[in-house]
Amino acid sequence: MIDAQKTDASRLPPAPLTVAGIPFLVEESIGYQMRRIVCIVASEIERRMEPLGLTDAQWKPLLRLYLNHENTVAGLARLCQLDAGGMTRLLDRLEAKGLCSRTRSLEDRRVVHIELTPEGHAAAAQIPDILGNVQQVCAQGFQPAEYHQLQDFLKRIHGNLQTLGAAADTATPRPS
Repeated sequence: MIDAQKTDASRLPPAPLTVAGIPFLVEESIGYQMRRIVCIVASEIERRMEPLGLTDAQWKPLLRLYLNHENTVAGLARLCQLDAGGMTRLLDRLEAKGLCSRTRSLEDRRVVHIELTPEGHAAAAQIPDILGNVQQVCAQGFQPAEYHQLQDFLKRIHGNLQTLGAAADTATPRPS
């Protein structure tokens, strides 16, 4: 009789996963919801960048250059989460459009500096307003305190996820 009960119990579906005491549903998960939002926001930003002749990939390094966050190929690649080859190809297209120029460092020939051209500066100067206008749409209906709370929640989620990468780095043995 006990063996029959074990067999019957093993056929039952596993207990539903809960997160913070709430049943986990894929369509309502944080990752799923954030991905949906990111896709819509990216699509809208790209639509608004079209008159500037910029793609989703192209406006990001232009903005970084405009805000003086970085001015080397390697640094821009890191900030834009691209490999050096991908950034070089992207800069080839931006340079062909007359939006930036590259010069090799005199001190270290491995380093390539990037500068906005006047046309690139004019295009990049419009990007913060475009991003701000999309942000305003996202924030409609939120009170300032709610919006700040949302920002805090997103920072906490980001911080929680940062620990995953750190934990994986320490758990993975380094090749010797």
